[in-house]
Amino acid sequence: MEHSHNHEFWTALDQLVEHSTLVIDRPKGTPHPHFPDLLYEVDYGYLEDTASPDRGGIDVWVGSAEERRVNAVICTVDLRKRDSELKILLGCTEAETAHIYQVHNQTGSMKGLLVERGADNR
Repeated sequence: MEHSHNHEFWTALDQLVEHSTLVIDRPKGTPHPHFPDLLYEVDYGYLEDTASPDRGGIDVWVGSAEERRVNAVICTVDLRKRDSELKILLGCTEAETAHIYQVHNQTGSMKGLLVERGADNR
């Protein structure tokens, strides 16, 4: 039964991404708006007309892999902002995924849990 629910979760994310407009508002190589020393090494944006706890769209990291498919999510807790979010990883390579994980775990106030899509959920 658990396998079926996992498959349904990933299928729902695929549908959400497919039926949403992706906006990249922080392209690779640009600085973070509040932390200028932090450069984005992977495109970062959101799904337009979706909702997340920060009142913006659902955040998406967009990697350079040929196949643009949801390959993971990262669940974050930010003690400074006192919030939690789900961020979608779309078409990220292993190196990009590792970098994104590191970004969300580099400070004491933010922690991220990476959930990768298994081969049986493709």
